Amino acid sequence: MPATPITPLIATLWLLNVIIDTVGQLAFKAAAGDQAAGDGLARWIYMARRPWIWIGIGSYVIEFLIWIAFLSLLPLSEAILLGSINIVAIMVAGYFLFGEKLTRLRLSGILLVTLGVAIVGAVG
Repeated sequence: MPATPITPLIATLWLLNVIIDTVGQLAFKAAAGDQAAGDGLARWIYMARRPWIWIGIGSYVIEFLIWIAFLSLLPLSEAILLGSINIVAIMVAGYFLFGEKLTRLRLSGILLVTLGVAIVGAVG
């Protein structure tokens, strides 16, 4: 079966998926990492009152709709491989926003995932 050509619509949906998924993950990290939250039920109540958890949830709802549209245009085998670039975007954003470590092993993983996504995007 020949590869599906990447149209401007597919590329736009893909980019939106990456951005919105990254925003959602970062929002959840910000909510979970807030040290003022306390423990147990008090922590969950505190997080529910803060915007980060709701930004994360809203991002996931929007991302879900975009992902469904993306899947309607590509075979699952291609879409899931292209979608794996989200991991790279989240790791890089975590490094810049939360000071998370990017070890040699993680950088190697980023390189391999990026290379795989580039190959799938170019060849299908």
